[in-house]
Amino acid sequence: MKITIDGRAIKPIVTMSLLVLLSACSPRHLIVQGVANEIASQSQDSEDDLILAREASAFYLKLSESLLREAPDNLKLAEAVAAGFTQYAFAFVSFEAEKLADKDAKAAAKLRQRAARLYQRGQRHALAALELQIPGFSQALASPDPAKWPQLKPEQVGVAYWAAASWGGLIAQSKDDPQTVADLPLAIRLARLAWEKSPQHGDGALASLMGSFEAAAPWGSRQQAVAYFDQAIAISAGKNAGSLVAKAESIALPAGDRPAFEALLHQALKASQAQHTLSNQVAQERAQWLLEMADDLF
Repeated sequence: MKITIDGRAIKPIVTMSLLVLLSACSPRHLIVQGVANEIASQSQDSEDDLILAREASAFYLKLSESLLREAPDNLKLAEAVAAGFTQYAFAFVSFEAEKLADKDAKAAAKLRQRAARLYQRGQRHALAALELQIPGFSQALASPDPAKWPQLKPEQVGVAYWAAASWGGLIAQSKDDPQTVADLPLAIRLARLAWEKSPQHGDGALASLMGSFEAAAPWGSRQQAVAYFDQAIAISAGKNAGSLVAKAESIALPAGDRPAFEALLHQALKASQAQHTLSNQVAQERAQWLLEMADDLF
């Protein structure tokens, strides 16, 4: 990965050195913001090699998190950091915990704890960014009065999406912690505020998140969850494998509908072949694993 400033390529380690050397200079803020914008634009989703993405993630996350401390008002960087921690937790930690559960319960539990910490880290960065953008954001979100709920601007939808997604991941990994689980309504509320502002966000990813939340909530409607998933699939023209996998796990599996479950997973495998992105590769790996586990799941 390279970073460019004024058209010149600079290695990330050199960038960090520059930040230190220029710490006393007047243009420091501009330099930090420039580097932060460049880091934020480095989409890991364009990398379709899971092993390479995993190996590169630790450096990318530490670098971008360090820059965010220097530029906490950079909304795009905050979104990238929250996305990075959430995707890493899902793809490389919580999924591994699921695969290990039947073989080594103790190791799986440790991985779930680590995944929870990573999800929380992403959530914390995203909510801090929203708090800077909208002072009193968290208090307003928790208000029982809908009239007091925060109103998002279009440019804030991305970071709100990752705040809600990481929050949902944290809750899923913390089922033995009632205080964390009790935050589910707030996570859903935040996702809904983002969805109402931009229902097509993330090529259907936000609509899919709404479907997952609707299916998981004790008060949720299966019919509404299906509608969200179908909207997500339609938005991406069936090319977002994650929405198909999520529908298979959230709708077909609980209903005991194995034909629909397998059909959705096979459709996800075809979708990920048509669109080679990191998120689709992760969904493809999960779809294949779920197909192999079908006899145990039904």
